[in-house]
Amino acid sequence: MATKLWGSRFTGSLSKLSEKFTYSISYDSKLALYDCIASIAHAEMLGAQGIIPKKDAAAIVKGLNTIIGSIEAGTFKYDASAEDIHTDIQVQLKKLVGDAADRLHTARSRNDQVVTDVRLYCLNHLENIMARLDVLQISIVKFADKNQDVIIPAYTHLQSAQVVLLAHQMLAYVEMLERDKGRFEDAAKRTSLNTLGACALSGTTLPTDRQRVTKDLGFLATSANSMDAVADRDFLIEIASDIAITGMHLSRMCEDLIIWVTSEFNFVSLDDAFCTGSSIMPHKKNPDVLELIRGTSSKFPGRLMELLVLMKGLPLTYNRDMQMDKPALFDCVETIEDMLALMAEVFSGITIKRDVLKERVNAEYFFSVDILDHLVKKGMSYRQAHDTVGLMVKECLDKGQSIKGLSLAQLKRFSPLLDNDVKDLLSAEVSVKGKKSFGSTNPLLVRKQIDQWKKRLK
Repeated sequence: MATKLWGSRFTGSLSKLSEKFTYSISYDSKLALYDCIASIAHAEMLGAQGIIPKKDAAAIVKGLNTIIGSIEAGTFKYDASAEDIHTDIQVQLKKLVGDAADRLHTARSRNDQVVTDVRLYCLNHLENIMARLDVLQISIVKFADKNQDVIIPAYTHLQSAQVVLLAHQMLAYVEMLERDKGRFEDAAKRTSLNTLGACALSGTTLPTDRQRVTKDLGFLATSANSMDAVADRDFLIEIASDIAITGMHLSRMCEDLIIWVTSEFNFVSLDDAFCTGSSIMPHKKNPDVLELIRGTSSKFPGRLMELLVLMKGLPLTYNRDMQMDKPALFDCVETIEDMLALMAEVFSGITIKRDVLKERVNAEYFFSVDILDHLVKKGMSYRQAHDTVGLMVKECLDKGQSIKGLSLAQLKRFSPLLDNDVKDLLSAEVSVKGKKSFGSTNPLLVRKQIDQWKKRLK
């Protein structure tokens, strides 16, 4: 039976079912490195403040560094029978340094110890997530830059709407991801709070120096209220929310690409590295990776709700329910990291079917708004111009006739302001070049945006 940190109060022992149900080491072992790092800062502070002998503090630090070495080398093995990783490290430390290890838990509780470890874990992984967001943005910008002359149909209600540059749509994805990055940056500020030293809930009578620990661990601030310090899990909920939004963005990107690779659209093809075949249909090439990213993203809102429901009924301060915050957190964080890395690879392996797209953007209905704007420039009201173009398009569709095929007299029948020059507008290239507004699909503006993103992302 592994040692318990709290066992002296009890004469009996937990039932086997209770132990199985309450133990968390199978998942909180992910906190091993952060537990050692936080414990080193705590031990050094205890020694510097004269709360424990300096020689014991030095022995503790040496032993913890030995454990860190094994974690980093991949040789660290936790004891599956230990209650949690914090207990396991305490036991392993005592084997290394003897009785000095018994002084480590002075002026702290598992309540503040655990949440400090989790904050360190989150800060490390938030850096990873933001770095991978950068990599994905760079991959998309490179793809946009490489294909900046390609024009594609754009959609509302999944119905053909107008034409835009492919690069313009790609930069829409980059904007989404930039907002995601901003949310994670904000979350990191609120996560970067030192809670170590709050103890169980009320602080300690011992002369600790919490600001020293804050500085040593690289936190931005020290928690100002010991009760809130051990009870707060807002930062986890915020991170899970940010991950849910990012996952939603990745899912939308995947949906676009999944549609584009269908034989009905046939705009692009994916590298074989991201597709699988059919067990019965030899011709199939299925975008399984994209579908799984789209599907996996559905877990994030569920995990977010799990955390919200977990916390909503808890009285201050710590409750054992909070042990269950970690499976949801670890699952969300590590899954989104993998998804971001995969998406960056996907964009580097997309091939554009230029001939198909060139044919698809020739349909005259794409340019109805350009004709409408043309009439507005000639002095017609927007409402009247909308009605005029609508009638013209309807009649052409009903009769199977093209606008280009209309004679001058036929054009004039719809409006005296219409001349043959309107036919010059019936071109995808002319349509995108004609856009003037900031943020539009005008090639010069898109080129400028690409250059700005390349400089920004380096």
